[in-house]
Amino acid sequence: MSDGTESNYVAPDITLIGDEHVAKYRETNGEVGYLWNGAPCLLLTTVGHKSGVERTVPLIYGPDGDNCVLVASKGGAPDNPHWYTNLAANPEVTVQVKGDVFRARARTVEGAERDRCWAVATAVWPNYDEYVTRTSRVIPVVLLERI
Repeated sequence: MSDGTESNYVAPDITLIGDEHVAKYRETNGEVGYLWNGAPCLLLTTVGHKSGVERTVPLIYGPDGDNCVLVASKGGAPDNPHWYTNLAANPEVTVQVKGDVFRARARTVEGAERDRCWAVATAVWPNYDEYVTRTSRVIPVVLLERI
C-alpha cells in the first residue's frame, strides 16, 4: 500500500472460477466449490437487466443468520460487477448454499447496517479491505434476505 501500512492481501487460487465453478457446485451440491480459498461461496442467479436472461455466478458470502452478505467489489475494479447491476434492477434472486436452493430479495445496505455487514464479509474474506484501496467508488454491500 502506498501509505506505508502493511497489506494483508492474499492472492487467491483461481483454478476453479466462473462457469466451471458453477457447474461443479451444482453437480455436487457444494461439496466442490462451497469453500473457495477457505471462504464460503454461494451461487447467485440474477435476471439480466437488459437481456432478461438468468445468469448464475459463484460469490463469496458472509453468513448472517438466515441471510447472506455479499460485497460487490469486483476485486476493486472501477465499476460494479454485472451481477450487482442485475440485482439492483431486479432484486428477487435465486440463491444456492450447498444443497439449499431458495428465493431471496437483495438490498444494498447503508450506514451502520453496512458497517456491520462489512465486518461479517471481511471476517470470511479479508481481501475486501485491500479492494477498497484499489477504487474510488464506494463498494456496495448487499444483504440477501430469504423470501
